[in-house]
Amino acid sequence: MITLLHKIFLENWQRKLTSVVLAAIIWFLVNQSLITSRTISNIPVRVINIPPGQTIVDLQANGILTKRHTLTLVGNKTVLDELTSNDLEIVIDAQNKKGEWIASISKRNVTSLNPEIDLIKGVSRVSSSSVIIRLTRLVTEKIPIFITQPIGEAPRDYQYLDIWPYQLNMNVSGPEEVIKRLKAKGIRLTFDLNDITKTELDTLRSLPNSPHGDAVSYFVPEQWKRVNIPLLSDVPIEIDDPAAKELRIDFIRISLLPVNSEIPVSLYFPTEKLDSYNPQTVTWGPSPLLKKRDGLVLFSKPLYAKGVSQLFVSIVEQMMQLNVIVDPTIENQYLNWSIEFINPRLLEDRFVSVMMADVSDAEVRDLQPLVREEYLRNRFRSYMNRFQLYLSDDKRLEMQIHLEDNKIMIKEGSLPLPNSALFRKE
Repeated sequence: MITLLHKIFLENWQRKLTSVVLAAIIWFLVNQSLITSRTISNIPVRVINIPPGQTIVDLQANGILTKRHTLTLVGNKTVLDELTSNDLEIVIDAQNKKGEWIASISKRNVTSLNPEIDLIKGVSRVSSSSVIIRLTRLVTEKIPIFITQPIGEAPRDYQYLDIWPYQLNMNVSGPEEVIKRLKAKGIRLTFDLNDITKTELDTLRSLPNSPHGDAVSYFVPEQWKRVNIPLLSDVPIEIDDPAAKELRIDFIRISLLPVNSEIPVSLYFPTEKLDSYNPQTVTWGPSPLLKKRDGLVLFSKPLYAKGVSQLFVSIVEQMMQLNVIVDPTIENQYLNWSIEFINPRLLEDRFVSVMMADVSDAEVRDLQPLVREEYLRNRFRSYMNRFQLYLSDDKRLEMQIHLEDNKIMIKEGSLPLPNSALFRKE
């Protein structure tokens, strides 16, 4: 065994070593001179020297087209094997160009973004389909931003109330065709209530300058005040409207508020139904939910409200009425009812007057008077739209009301599901 190893490694070792060195040199030279081709896709296209006042459709703010390109490279195998789409960029010169034109892609249009890769030595030829470039007028316009209803759920113990302001504007520059479409259609911005925590709202309520009552204003963070416009930018664009600093989401703490005034109950007769239902003959039937005082029918049980402020309840509780609509149909013999506010404009003015005089809410106090009034009026209308009556903390007021022998029969309880047979076609 020793003799065999001696013959392999030691006999004529100078010649053997020389052969190994020469083989390595030959392999290196062959590998470095080996020519191959490779196709690489998803390569960014940058356009430079765009004429003043002009731009390109699908051009992003960073000067790169939204649509990427594919190249076939011929050159040194070692260099090509190391290349990725992140190492390359196609550069097109738009100097002295007008309208729509075709840009041919050659080796001189391809640059390396990786300083360790030398395309001049490593790539001998580039082939690619042409790129169609269309220059258009660069314009700047104010684009409306519509703040839509948030998605998600409000934090526990809170209820979403409103968002304000409902609309913002932002200055946007880009191709004339794109900007015109954006201006006509607008951009919608939607927030997710799941991104707001109960701890954040509790902290806002506990601040020394927080307003009295259960309403909480969550001011939208700066990082949320951005919109995505893929045709203009690959990153969200910040809203530059000064009014964006007032952008807030209002919540109301869920609490049961007593309605301290007895609510009148009345019948409403649609005029087109007067031939069928005579207001002089239709009267109230006996019900534990109703009582009479001096000829006035009142709701007899204590009632409560949720999802509004104590101030709102105190202002409207003596100016409410429960209306029963006398308009039964074949499909639904039960009568509908609703809560109506008497002289809502007067109630709104009273609410705004009290809130304008309240200087405890620093954030609202710092608004311009007209802006502050508009904000408070929106707050009042939101309360009216969501107002509901409750019998207890978890029991909403629900009633079954129907007409029987010209008597309005009313009792507590939810309406049964419609009988599907009534809606079945013959």
